[in-house]
Amino acid sequence: MENGKIVSLEDRIPKLKQQRRKKANRRLIFLLLLFFSLIVFIVYFQSPLSHVHKIEVLGNSFYSDHELLKTADLSNNTNIWKVKEETIEEKLKKLPEIKSAAVKVQLPSSVSITIKEYKRIAYIKKDKHYVPVNENGKILKNTGENEEIPANAPILIGFSEGNVLNEMIEELGTLPDEVFNSISEIHHSPKETDTYHVTLFMNDGFEVSATIRSFSEKMTHYPSIVSQLDPAQEGVIDMEVGSYFKAYEQEGADENDDKEETESEG
Repeated sequence: MENGKIVSLEDRIPKLKQQRRKKANRRLIFLLLLFFSLIVFIVYFQSPLSHVHKIEVLGNSFYSDHELLKTADLSNNTNIWKVKEETIEEKLKKLPEIKSAAVKVQLPSSVSITIKEYKRIAYIKKDKHYVPVNENGKILKNTGENEEIPANAPILIGFSEGNVLNEMIEELGTLPDEVFNSISEIHHSPKETDTYHVTLFMNDGFEVSATIRSFSEKMTHYPSIVSQLDPAQEGVIDMEVGSYFKAYEQEGADENDDKEETESEG
């Protein structure tokens, strides 16, 4: 203190004042950057720049891309930050032919959807249409397909949803392709002694009497059994217990005369 005059600390220490100014400037710059970042983010979030630009759908054959995206409520107007992977997967799995769905968001603006569908094992005739039966035993509603008989799977007649159909589908799913593709129709024809009895009409003209409980085990040997028969002589191949053949024109004759024993591997 000189002549009663007080000297401030800032005047005495110039470096301290300079440091405070720099600190204030840095704080101002930070606040300005934060402010402008928020403005940019808001503009981006509200603009088409944040929308989904690319959607890839893989693995679907029964549903079109449009049907799947409509179910998923997903489009190019959807904000990429609002795409919830698990929510979309759950929506897609509610479709009757979808076994599983995997959704993946790929920033900045892409979404991929990978679909796994249930395999169509057979068809059931309803009115004038043939509706698919999936590998899980579910009969689908009318899919709007044409009225022609499907050529890529057996026709099931006399079946309804339940244990019998489920076991039939399970057995069909384990058949070799050669045998599966040779089946034209399968009729549920229960007997008093066997509610699981079925009658098959094959593409080669033969008829097969079998039971669902041993269906795949017995039918696996169908090609070897047929190879021992005269293809010009149609009849019934009984696979319920053993395996034997009865020609149509011999029906009504003595049972010992109208059974042609064939090699049984089951």
